[in-house]
Amino acid sequence: MKNKFVWDNYSDQPCIIKDKKYKKMMRHKHLADYLPLFFYNLVFFPLAAVISGCFKVKPKVANNFFALCVNLDKGQQQIQLVEELGCKNLQIRVPLADIENLAEYVDFAKKFNDCHILINILQDRANIDNPILLQQNIGLIFTAFRGVVCNFQIGNAINRSKWGFFSVGEYLRFYQLVQTIRDREFADYALVGPSVIDYEYHFTVRALFNHFKIKFDKVSALLYVDRRGAPENRQMLFFDTRKKIDFLYALTKLSWRSGSDIIISEANWPISNTAPWAPTSETECVEEDDYCNFMLRYHYLALATGKVQSLYWHQLIAPGYGLIDSRDGLRKRSAFQAYKVMLDLLQNSTVLEYQFSEQLYRLVCDCNGKSIEILWLNGQGTKKFVTEHLVLDKLGQALGTDICISQSPIYVLHNTRV
Repeated sequence: MKNKFVWDNYSDQPCIIKDKKYKKMMRHKHLADYLPLFFYNLVFFPLAAVISGCFKVKPKVANNFFALCVNLDKGQQQIQLVEELGCKNLQIRVPLADIENLAEYVDFAKKFNDCHILINILQDRANIDNPILLQQNIGLIFTAFRGVVCNFQIGNAINRSKWGFFSVGEYLRFYQLVQTIRDREFADYALVGPSVIDYEYHFTVRALFNHFKIKFDKVSALLYVDRRGAPENRQMLFFDTRKKIDFLYALTKLSWRSGSDIIISEANWPISNTAPWAPTSETECVEEDDYCNFMLRYHYLALATGKVQSLYWHQLIAPGYGLIDSRDGLRKRSAFQAYKVMLDLLQNSTVLEYQFSEQLYRLVCDCNGKSIEILWLNGQGTKKFVTEHLVLDKLGQALGTDICISQSPIYVLHNTRV
């Protein structure tokens, strides 16, 4: 039988399922799962939305916040590039469909000596349909990574049928089997899920409120906001990036099936004129400078909430959406340098203050006793800024006396005078 799930090597994701008859048949098979989806959302979606602003968190050091996705198929040069960036938290995909090459993934992970690694176990239909095969392969993965990694994301983009699951209930049965293996033989491992993509929290509700004997040690989401344009822009009139994170955090606090640590396991913006490598249509794509600005501001907004343990930028090397374009050798986009500067200044920092008013955003962090103020605008235009302190642009270059706040963030180093 012809494989209905085809991988797109350009955009690093599955192609849309072309067999409409098969999709219709599978969705009909899982119609019953819409009942718990509806009833749990009837209660917990509005409840979490109402109380989402009520949960306050104490400031904490962001020692695991900045994180990157790297892929085995992008080459060994990533090891040196990660070291150059100074990033200490990485995610590596391990597809169940490629289990015969498991040793290569383990060797790849071992080469990032000083990094904390999250292994993202990608589902496939063969392992979803065959519990015995799944049990065997999960055992192989957990055993192979013993002593190397202790955090595993189970499944990816579970609300997209092209990734293999046709209902959240099907995913929960999959996860439950994996957890059974973990509980029995690998108790020191942390399991991460449910990995819902985009702002489709009705699927997250279904995953976090259920009758299955499961527990998500950490809650992951592929929280893409690129269809809104800038990360400060709102969806459904109210929910910008920060409020979406607040909403997700409220769900984790209400759930009896999860901890409250949040992992944003993927985020990015697609880049213009990169088809077929861009993961979306040209309509959603942005220019490289906007990509750079949006990337920084997305991190600042998530950091300001204090509710995100790690944010994995997807990914280091990818022509259509990465920090580095690999179409003609390796070309570091401006976002690569901007990401490096952000890490140099803010890794292991603590948020002191966050404000916004009339499109002006301000984030103040403490890093090893030094106060760093970040300023930016969401929208066109500029605002004059006068200070006696040293100011850096997003690429780490010192600015002179004629300083303006714009869409491109600036860093004010309050312990350093000009």
